[in-house]
Amino acid sequence: MSDPSVREAIDKLGAAIRAEPAKAKAKNVPATARLTDGLKFEVSGPNKERVLTDMPAPMGGGATAPNPSWFLRAGMASCAATVIAMRAAKLGIALTELEVTVESDSDLRGILGLDDKVSAGLNPMRTKVRIGGDADPLVLQAPVEWADAHSPVGCTIRNAAVCSLDVEVV
Repeated sequence: MSDPSVREAIDKLGAAIRAEPAKAKAKNVPATARLTDGLKFEVSGPNKERVLTDMPAPMGGGATAPNPSWFLRAGMASCAATVIAMRAAKLGIALTELEVTVESDSDLRGILGLDDKVSAGLNPMRTKVRIGGDADPLVLQAPVEWADAHSPVGCTIRNAAVCSLDVEVV
């Protein structure tokens, strides 16, 4: 059996939002990165969220923490996995295994400013899903495909979110 508490929570939240659609909109918790040393940053949020980032030694960092783009891939992988598990629970599928891996390629000429025609972006990005559960393979594929179309991080990356920049010089 799937986890009934997940399904119940999703159903309850869905009913509340259907009754009052305005409740679906929310501002997300901000993340603030503060320089601590060299290329090492502490990223924090208002609810005591905290991660550290650093760059590899060849780029001038200390390699003491994952680099920021790893956290992008980690966010994409964990978001996809979460939405797959939520959808499986909604469909009554009990998962016995779920593993999501996100890989990407990059060209260092972009981040180093060596060629303005080369993007610093990660491209392409590849998501690989390994899934097992109490349903046949076609049924197990359905929540994966659904999640690919509904994962907030994946959708944001694929649909190129509108970004703005506000600079305060102190």
